[in-house]
Amino acid sequence: MDIDRRSLLSGIAFAALLPAAAPAPFEFSLDESEWRRRLDPLSYAVLREAATEQAFTSPLLKEHRVGTFLCKGCALPLFSSSTKYDSRTGWPSFWKPLRDAVRTSKDFELPYPRTEVHCRRCGGHLGHVFDDGPPPTRLRYCMNGAALTFQPSAGK
Repeated sequence: MDIDRRSLLSGIAFAALLPAAAPAPFEFSLDESEWRRRLDPLSYAVLREAATEQAFTSPLLKEHRVGTFLCKGCALPLFSSSTKYDSRTGWPSFWKPLRDAVRTSKDFELPYPRTEVHCRRCGGHLGHVFDDGPPPTRLRYCMNGAALTFQPSAGK
């Protein structure tokens, strides 16, 4: 089937004028003033504005106890310490999230697309996932420590 280029381009231009679809509501949500009260300034910037903390500054880089890493915004368990590894990038890294913990979207902030990682419960920005991680997944979930808290396992 032959597509009329002018019609196609007109349709694309028209679609660009339409309002963006509203984001789906999250299971856990607060208004911006509540988020600001709940989070310290760096965590707010990371989770709510998709900022990136400075490399090698997170205390969670040196967290080696057995336990679970949680979303700092809503306390959803995100990563097991058994999947954490030293990626030498300066950010806490994991090769797999917990089941049904995160969602991803495309990030076009740099000249090349990246895969952004969000908490599935509150939508908070956590970091990015890359395909240069270790086996068995070969993925590197490169997370901002400011977006996480750590809960040690009981008795550990």
